[in-house]
Amino acid sequence: MLKKLSSLLDWVSGLSRRQMAVVAALMLAAGIGGYLLLRPAPRQAGDFLPAQPVEGETEADISRLTVHVAGAVMHPGVVLLEPGARVMDAVQQAGGPLPDADLDSLNLAQPVRDGQKITVPRKGEDAGAQGGTQSQSENRVNINTAGKEDLERLPGIGPTLAQRILDYREANGGFHSVEELRKVSGIGPKKFEEIKELVEI
Repeated sequence: MLKKLSSLLDWVSGLSRRQMAVVAALMLAAGIGGYLLLRPAPRQAGDFLPAQPVEGETEADISRLTVHVAGAVMHPGVVLLEPGARVMDAVQQAGGPLPDADLDSLNLAQPVRDGQKITVPRKGEDAGAQGGTQSQSENRVNINTAGKEDLERLPGIGPTLAQRILDYREANGGFHSVEELRKVSGIGPKKFEEIKELVEI
């Protein structure tokens, strides 16, 4: 090995300046050529790696609320809402109210639930008859969506007690059962028996 190195040094020392310049140029060219051949190919514009899906995540995992909006709106029908949406969001998603819509008969700030039907009555119409905050099938008042005036139509429920129902509903995120009305101050066993068949959730 030492002999070969010594011979190489002797050979290099015997070269003229011009010959050494040529050898250096050849070595530089060989180095550049090797780098260009071995380096990774540059990424072209628009050459993107495919997106990797999040493990276990599907579109079905994204919860949406399906709500039926009917009555005095621009586009009655089924709308999709984000969780936490309110009645006013459902009305807007259905194209907004018509000029003769009676929005005061609804609690626009009430959170909506999946599968709910919201009917916007016209001015002069009975909200209950049109199903605004009541069940069309049984004509019951929905205590989770009813406005103050709707609650006052129930026997023995005046303005003060209706407001207490609204306050309880707002503070607790809605009623989970009809029996939960008993927790509202002022609704005793007798009054509850009078209205339990007239309400629903």
